Order: sequence, then structure tokens, then C-alpha cells
Amino acid sequence: MLKNSVVRSAIPRAAEFTRRFATWLGLHSTDAAALVEILYAEDQGAPLSPARLSERVSLSSGATAILLNRLEQAGHIVRTRESTDRRVVTLRSSPDIRPRAMAFFGPYSERMAEAMAAYPPEEIERFEQFLGTLRSTMDALLAGEYANGGPTPTAS
Repeated sequence: MLKNSVVRSAIPRAAEFTRRFATWLGLHSTDAAALVEILYAEDQGAPLSPARLSERVSLSSGATAILLNRLEQAGHIVRTRESTDRRVVTLRSSPDIRPRAMAFFGPYSERMAEAMAAYPPEEIERFEQFLGTLRSTMDALLAGEYANGGPTPTAS
């Protein structure tokens, strides 16, 4: 089990924000999670392709295509072809959804910025490195020992 209660309790809290965002928008939680991933990727300057989104929300390519159709029909996303390779699709949030997402997540962002302001930049950087290590560890386990559902059971 996770020994660090702070990290263990933070994970469900982050998921709860996405769940409440879904309710607030009237979306299924998986659709909202995908929308959050698209918005986040845009904010990072690295918009997602459908394949990358599929990895991030742990859906098959077919299920992701259906999800993207729902989000597009609802007016929450647009698919663009920005690459010189016209086969490459880029996912973008629609102009209408960004203000709504900012309205929902604005208080969260402000409070997080206030909380982080209490720490020196080098401490925040060290914490980000720690979280990056945790993520890399989880990614490696999911790709390795847990690739087929879980580790091999050991005999008692």
C-alpha cells in the first residue's frame, strides 16, 4: 500500500475535481477527463493527437474516437490538421469551452498558486522532480509488471 498518506489522499482529490467538472458541464466523467487532458496539453504548448489522448485516458482507439465525436458534437473540442502531414489530427478545445473551464478551475488555480507561494522556487522544483519520479515509476510498472493486469502472483 502507499505509505505516504499525503500522496495517497491527493490522488483521489484530483480525480474528484474532474468528476465535479463533469457534473458541472453535464458530461460523463470519462468525457470530462479527456477534455481536461486536452485543455492541459494545450496549456503546456503540446496539444494532443487522438492516439496520445487514448493513452492518457486509458481507452482503446475506437472508444476514444466515439468519445471525441461526443465532445465535438457538444461543441467542446475541434479537430484540426496543423501538421505538414495532413493525416495528423490535433485536438483543441473550442473557444466556448475554455472560458467555462477557466471559471470552474479558476478558484482551484488561485488557491494552488497561493499555497505554492509559501515555498521557495527550488523547493517547488525538488517536489516537481519527486512527483516526476513517482509518475515514471508508475509508468514503468504499468508497462512492465502490470502490463497484463498485475504482477505474477507468488505462492504462499
